[in-house]
Amino acid sequence: MLDWARKHAPGSRVGALEGTGSFAAGLAGKLALTGEDVVEVGALRRARGSKNDRLDAVRAGRTAMAREHQSSPRVRGLREAIRSLAATRQGVLVSRTKAITELKRSHPNCCGRYCAAARCQPAGIDRRSGHHRGRRGRRITVLTLRSITARIRFLTGQLADIDPDLARLIQAHPPGPALLAEPGVGAVVAAQLLVSWSHPGRVRSEAAVPSLAGVAPLEASSGQRTRHRLDRGGDRAPNRVLHAVAITRLRCHAKPGPTKARRPLQGKTHRDV
Repeated sequence: MLDWARKHAPGSRVGALEGTGSFAAGLAGKLALTGEDVVEVGALRRARGSKNDRLDAVRAGRTAMAREHQSSPRVRGLREAIRSLAATRQGVLVSRTKAITELKRSHPNCCGRYCAAARCQPAGIDRRSGHHRGRRGRRITVLTLRSITARIRFLTGQLADIDPDLARLIQAHPPGPALLAEPGVGAVVAAQLLVSWSHPGRVRSEAAVPSLAGVAPLEASSGQRTRHRLDRGGDRAPNRVLHAVAITRLRCHAKPGPTKARRPLQGKTHRDV
């Protein structure tokens, strides 16, 4: 492919790739190793949803040439390790939450005396499991709850194994320790910010960060009221963690306190604050 490209496009070239973080990650890495310039074009809009490799290639090239600012592919290495571990942790956390919800929903199906004693806690369920072996309904209930609690224990153990590894990866990343020192920023928040930011040079300016995370202020004034709202675009994952940091700082950190107190006096609602 490189021989073909050098033959038909001698001189400076730019490879415009879609999906550099997934299916095209290997190709992007190979091109970068050979000294080729690679830019990311994002998802292509296809007419009527049809997919055609030739037309998609033309669209990718035209999209790259029409842009004033190009996006470089996210790096692999340490950033990819953090992304993979953070994604695994999120999957384990979602599964554990579902299991806990299932356990709580099964609570009304138990007999009152059993529920009051066990309180739907794993240890309590294990202690009370042998008390109802004579009755089929209660025995099945106990077996069901023990199965759910075993799942919760397993997933909790996985989280306990993943969290220290994630913290070590964050500490090994150059901006990681400075991020963790910020109020309201833990390992999970720092991991998402590092994954979205990727590497120096990917975000062209500090002003582009709010657009990337969907927190750029947009004019939403009407009549005699002047107000702004947040952008609904951008990557929702960094948007979510930035919101968590803001809520944590408003609740626990001392510096934003006076600002929060002044806002209602300036006509700002709680949502605006």
